[in-house]
Amino acid sequence: MTDNINNNIDEESVEYDEISGSESTTEEIGKSGEEEISDEKTQEETDTLQKKYDELYDKYLRVSAEYENFRKRTAKEKVNIYFEATVDVMNTILPVMDNIERAVQFAETDNNKVSEGLKMVHSQFINSFEKLGIEEIQAQWEKFNPEYHNAVFHEQDKTQPDNTVIDVLQKGYIKGEKVIRPAMVKVVN
Repeated sequence: MTDNINNNIDEESVEYDEISGSESTTEEIGKSGEEEISDEKTQEETDTLQKKYDELYDKYLRVSAEYENFRKRTAKEKVNIYFEATVDVMNTILPVMDNIERAVQFAETDNNKVSEGLKMVHSQFINSFEKLGIEEIQAQWEKFNPEYHNAVFHEQDKTQPDNTVIDVLQKGYIKGEKVIRPAMVKVVN
């Protein structure tokens, strides 16, 4: 009977490996199975870590892109805010400038100190505009441009070319390439 048990143990402990074509004992099968499980766990952990890395890297790229867009957007907004503030100030000051220019026109016929004072104030306004980078839009005898001119009167005149500004009723101003106020003009059709 002991021989019978030993034969059974021998039959159980020796198995034929169909893939490699060799015989292996149960101990060797157990070890290779553990190694396969360990390799599978390591591969799963590697895959999990790689997945986490890919997700974090994707988030990093998105955050970097969002930050760059934010930086560009805020820089552009800063420029626009400054321009809008300048326009608001100028729209407050321009009526004063218009009145001073009218007074200077009428004061030129009078040779008194008032006309000198008005001319000095007018000169100060012009200097202030220059410091702010604000220029007068040249309109008189120019070709009408709706970006820079606001035509309020049209006149028929065969002696002048069509779409020519013949009179400036109110000066226009520009800062850089942005129009603060278009010139109010009379145009020949």
